[in-house]
Amino acid sequence: MTLQEIQRYAQQGEGLRIEFKKKAAYPEKIVREIVALANTEGGVLLLGVDDDGTVSGQRFIEEEIFVMEKAIKELILPELEYEVKFFKMNPKKGVAVFQIPKSILRPHYIKEGEKKKAFIRVKDKTVQASKEVWEILRRGKNPKDIVFTYGQKETILMQALAEKGKITVKEFAFLAKLPKFLASKTLVRLVLANVIQIVPQEIEDYYILKS
Repeated sequence: MTLQEIQRYAQQGEGLRIEFKKKAAYPEKIVREIVALANTEGGVLLLGVDDDGTVSGQRFIEEEIFVMEKAIKELILPELEYEVKFFKMNPKKGVAVFQIPKSILRPHYIKEGEKKKAFIRVKDKTVQASKEVWEILRRGKNPKDIVFTYGQKETILMQALAEKGKITVKEFAFLAKLPKFLASKTLVRLVLANVIQIVPQEIEDYYILKS
């Protein structure tokens, strides 16, 4: 890893596959970014880079890496594969690059008390995965031909999407007069069948026709 490569990453700005952190001050929060990258398209976490993309470096970078590696090992389930490299800018300061592949073991998650929380990347933000996203990640690892019956509820869904362009689980449950869990199950199945796609959001996901 060269300084030029790190600067190239930094110049791209934060996005779907790139996250910057100045230092490992709150490793329990930074691991959320790592989980999100692994659950989405993979990417890099740069440690020692300011939010604006300035490669300023961090003092005692080896210690920062140690803190992050400990957090990754202790907080993320299942175990996450990654690589870490660092570049010394001077005797005291350096930059670390955590390279996180798109994981075949997704969804990775963090246990907070009794709750399991998975995260995904939406543009340049990390958001908590809804139960529908979690299920799509889990079942989408091994794509199989999904067979489903095109019935009344699917007809209602397609009509709604043709009129409005998008729909949420709650809206679909109301329109089709379904319990929420069944509306959710139907939408997940249609996503896995490549009929529709989910658009994850911080507050409430929505669904659109597959483009």
